[in-house]
Formats: sequence, structure tokens, C-alpha cells
Amino acid sequence: MRVLHVIRSLHPEYGGPAQLVRCIVAAGPRLGWQGEVACLDLPDQPFLKELRFPAHALGQNSSTYGYSSRWVPWMQANIDRFDGVVVHGIWQYQSWGTWRAIHGRKPYVLFPHGMLDPWFKRTYPLKHVKKWLYWHLAERKVVRDANSILFTCETEKRLAPQSFRMPPWHAAVVPYGAEMPNGDPEQQRDAFYRHCPAVRGRRFFLYLGRIHPKKGCDLLIDAFLAVAAQHPEIDLVMAGPDAGMRAGLEARVRQAGLPHRVHWPGLITGDAKWGAFYAGEAFVLPSHQENFGIAVAEALACSRPVLISDQVNIWPEIETDNAGLVAPDTVEGTRQLLERWLALPPEEQAQRRTSARACFEARYNLDQNVVELVRFFQRI
Repeated sequence: MRVLHVIRSLHPEYGGPAQLVRCIVAAGPRLGWQGEVACLDLPDQPFLKELRFPAHALGQNSSTYGYSSRWVPWMQANIDRFDGVVVHGIWQYQSWGTWRAIHGRKPYVLFPHGMLDPWFKRTYPLKHVKKWLYWHLAERKVVRDANSILFTCETEKRLAPQSFRMPPWHAAVVPYGAEMPNGDPEQQRDAFYRHCPAVRGRRFFLYLGRIHPKKGCDLLIDAFLAVAAQHPEIDLVMAGPDAGMRAGLEARVRQAGLPHRVHWPGLITGDAKWGAFYAGEAFVLPSHQENFGIAVAEALACSRPVLISDQVNIWPEIETDNAGLVAPDTVEGTRQLLERWLALPPEEQAQRRTSARACFEARYNLDQNVVELVRFFQRI
């Protein structure tokens, strides 16, 4: 079986959807199927040279929407090489352009990746007006004609119809997750410390993701500043690309007199990323909206408990499996997460680490879950 995945961008800064596509397509050959990717990245992007699978970069501009006159002709010329298509994300040209090119010719499924969550409607009402236009002009047809809309958990599936009145659709919850870390954890720790030498020998909480308002980065900074004086033994690492708010957060930290306790190594990948998980005390994500959270699963894979908000849609599973702690997406809720973790006796912290890895193996091991995804594609 040969499957084409289409996505706005494969850039590592694109976050979870790009990471999922990379993992699924790279895992394909050992499972007896082949995958390729079409994306709207510009062809000269350096990260494309590092990919281990065929990727067709058809972008013409760096706009958010990513319109490209090359997309439909390429799809029409190449679609017969594939058994079906997986469309990752909406509101950008890869979804509408793909519908235009293959509608009625090949089956396709759609991964919204949380982009139908009503949080966006509540938080950005003016943007929702623009999305309403996109919805009626294009995206409603993409949803209507998909063989299936794939959600990563029951909560995401339940919330989606609160954003728009859905046409008749075929919805399914499918396995999701993250790849297993490979390599020597000690060497990976060293790789991380080369990026962030100030925390070598220190305990620290880890945030890893875009420095973006949606992720609750301001909540985490304010919560850490509130507990730092009582817990001088622990630091905070804010790892990830800046989405426009880092300067303001750093100013808060300087004003509190704690720039030596909050560290900003930027985007880290590969061994340095895995080393950050292994070296950290726990992973913290106080997000206001998260349909899944690849980094959550990656932390679990490294036996690191996750301290998350109740707006991360897999929080019921985390709580059920005793793999972390959950609280509201507020400064007070985030402060409670940090305090509750620090108050746990060492033996209970160790038990949470064991539970974190067990949760990953049972629910979010992508090596196992890709098999189920492939079976799902085959049935379609």
C-alpha cells in the first residue's frame, strides 16, 4: 500500500503534526507500506535534506495560508501512484487544494489535529469570522467528503461540532502517540547539557514546545516565580522556538531577580531533545488548548511524569494511569501542579515515573499504534 500525506509544513517548528507525519512515514517500510509527503514548504529549506523519505515541497510563498499554483497540477499528475491520501490540518491550502485535485478520484482521510477545537472560536472571535468564510467556501466540503475524520481522543471528537455545524461525516478515534527514544540516555543528557550547561547538576522542570500564548507559557513562568523562593533547589527550562512572547516573559523573570533559574535553550531536536526529557524532573504543559500533545507522549516514553492542565485532551488517561498531575489552566492551577509534585515523597515520585512509562507503552507507543493506523487505512 502506498499512502500520500499532505501537510502545510514539515518544519520542526510546526510542532506535533509535522512530528507525527515524520514518524508515521519513517515507520512505513518496516510495516510493509510506503509513504510520501507533499507539503507547502519552500523547496530550498535546509531541513528537507535531512528527511529519510520522499518529500515534495511545492510551496511558492511563506504566507500562513500557503497558496501554491503548483499544488493541484502536481497532485493531479501523481495521485494515481497512491492508494489514498491523509490530509493533515485544515484552514490552509493543503486541505482545500487536495480536495480540488482528488475529489472523486481517490479516498482520503482528514486529521484536524485539534484545529476544530472551540477554544479558538472563544479566544479569537475575529479570526473565527475569517474561518467562518473559509468553512462555507471550502473546508466544509473537505470535511463532508472525507472517508473519515480522524481524532486523537474522544474529547477532541466531542468538542469539534461546537466550532461549526458539521455536515454528515464519518468520525473515528484512532491510535496516536510518539516514537520510542533511541540511543544512550547518558549521551543524550550530555547533548542537552551542551545546549543548556547551566542546569547540569540541577533539578529542573521542563517545558518543551513553542513559546506561545496558547501553551500557557505565561502561566508557567508566573507559577514558577511564585514557588521559586521556597524551592531554591529547582530550576525551569523553557525549550522551544519563540512565537513572539519570549522577550516579555524574560522581562518578568529579570524583574523577579531570577534569570539564573529560568533557562531558554531555544529549539532542541534529536538527542538533545531526548536528553532534556531524561534530565528533567517532570514535564510541564499548562496549555489552554491541546488536542493531544506529542511532547506529553515523548515525556512519558522517557519515564517522566507530566504536569498538565485539564485542557490537554488526554488528561483523563494521564490521571487514570497515575502518570502525572492535572490542574486547571490558571496561574493558581499551574502553581499547584509544581507544589504538589515537589511535595511528593521520593518513593511516590519514583512510582509516578514507572507509571509514566507504563502509560506510554499501553496507549501512546507509535511503533505499535502505526500498525493500527495502517489497518485503518487498509479498511478504507
